[in-house]
Amino acid sequence: MLNNFRLFILFLFSLFFAEVYSQNLELKIIGNDSLETQVIDSLGYENYFKDYTSLKTEVDSLNKRLLTIGYINSKLVHLKKESDSLFKALFSLNQRYKSITINHNGLIDEDILTLGDIKSNGQSFTLPISKLERTLNFINAEIANRGNPFSTLQLINIKQVSNTSLSANLELSKPFKRTIDKIIIKGYEKFPKSFVKRYMKIKTGQEFNLAKIKDKTAELNDLRFANQIKDPEVLFTKDSTILYMYIEKTKSNTFDGFLGFGTNEDTNKIEFDGYLNLSLTNNLNYGETLKLLYKSDENDQQTFDGNIKMPYMFSTPLGVELNLNIFKKDSTFVTASQSAKLNYQVNSNHVIGVGLSGVNSSDLLDTEISSVNDFKSNYYFTNYVYTKRQNYDFLFPINFIFDITAGFGNRTFDDIDEDQTKFALNTFKIFNLNDQNSFYLRGNGQIIDSDTFLENELPRFGGINSIRGFEENSLVANLFGVINTEYRYRLNRNIYVHSVIDAAYFENKISDQKGKLFGFGFGFGLLSKAGLLRFNYTSGKTENQRFKLSNSKVHISLTAVF
Repeated sequence: MLNNFRLFILFLFSLFFAEVYSQNLELKIIGNDSLETQVIDSLGYENYFKDYTSLKTEVDSLNKRLLTIGYINSKLVHLKKESDSLFKALFSLNQRYKSITINHNGLIDEDILTLGDIKSNGQSFTLPISKLERTLNFINAEIANRGNPFSTLQLINIKQVSNTSLSANLELSKPFKRTIDKIIIKGYEKFPKSFVKRYMKIKTGQEFNLAKIKDKTAELNDLRFANQIKDPEVLFTKDSTILYMYIEKTKSNTFDGFLGFGTNEDTNKIEFDGYLNLSLTNNLNYGETLKLLYKSDENDQQTFDGNIKMPYMFSTPLGVELNLNIFKKDSTFVTASQSAKLNYQVNSNHVIGVGLSGVNSSDLLDTEISSVNDFKSNYYFTNYVYTKRQNYDFLFPINFIFDITAGFGNRTFDDIDEDQTKFALNTFKIFNLNDQNSFYLRGNGQIIDSDTFLENELPRFGGINSIRGFEENSLVANLFGVINTEYRYRLNRNIYVHSVIDAAYFENKISDQKGKLFGFGFGFGLLSKAGLLRFNYTSGKTENQRFKLSNSKVHISLTAVF
């Protein structure tokens, strides 16, 4: 037993001494004189090594560092073994140069030099020697990104200009300019090809620029129906360039509905209202969108709205949007509106559209009420939409929308033609204060400019998508503006609570009314596997009216994604 213990102790000592002696190679580096040795010591280097290979690597590394700080004529005179454990390296540093003037003779595009903050006179530029390698690597990378991935840069005819400066000519070798010969989509193979060509503006025959391609494919995350799985990759062959894009199809269909109830001021009975909103996106792998909405509210009003968007028709940059809206007010009147619009998507954020619309309204009672009458109208309009998404946020995927429409046309009733102008604005912005707190601000409104007005042509507002605390579409005006605000606090990634503070101003020239409206309340949102459940409790009042709990409205909605 004692002998075994002694053997174990001897084994441990042998391991210790083997480790100690395996690290006993010492390196000492000096220069031709004390000043050169001081420069070498200021750079710093490792002194002890396990083997000769790592020691030699450190010597080579120091030699490279001397070159980068301007000792371009430095050389290793010798590396000698002074004893069993000591190696001594002798360097001759020679003259140190601080700057170099590079003559490129217009070979480098000026925008590349500007991007790298390199001041050039059109034919040459001057650099500190310490920045030479980094600058040349940057220029070469930019040239590669712009269609020449195998280009190389070389300095030739290096000459001494003074004791501290050099000059050289820049030689650029370009095998040949690369263009995209083929695009292959992995993951979502049926991704609409028109979006590659028109939305991302990537197509075969285009000059290869990897940096720009990555920027363009990142815009895929702004689409509702697709995401980029990973950065694009490129396969270079002798005579072709193949681009691989990795895309996945995402759930983008939504079903939205809400149930609202409140107390009727006249009957003191609880009344219900609600709507169903269905949105189908990219089910045909074309990028198309079909929206259907049906709404019935407590004022015996019914609304049907159908909308279809077809982007990049016939592989052109233009898309088509068609809309049909039918509104019925109890047994008083029914109004049908149709519109057709051509859209041009400038990029992932900006869309410009022009179109025409027609409205046909019928007085169902056929009474002598002057404010309701049969009429027809036709309009030409233009529309601009800016959208900014925040794709990391499942609760609030859109950060900013600015949607403005302006139109002009005429309305005919009782054989009287009258010119009219319409404006509509819908915008909102989320101000993210931090990960938990944010502020939501929305503004929307409409205005009709006309000499006379009919009640069945005026826009209607009020309700969960307008000023909250009022009945759906219960307010009529020829001019109105609504501001919605919410202070939102996230309890976690899937739950948030918020305040409701709304204000509105309206004018109705038919009834000669104008006034201010307010809505106050609170709500919460819950994101689950079933969808986004939203709850709002809001009380509305006019400018000179006191708050009444009996006027409060409760809105419950569920948006499911499938």
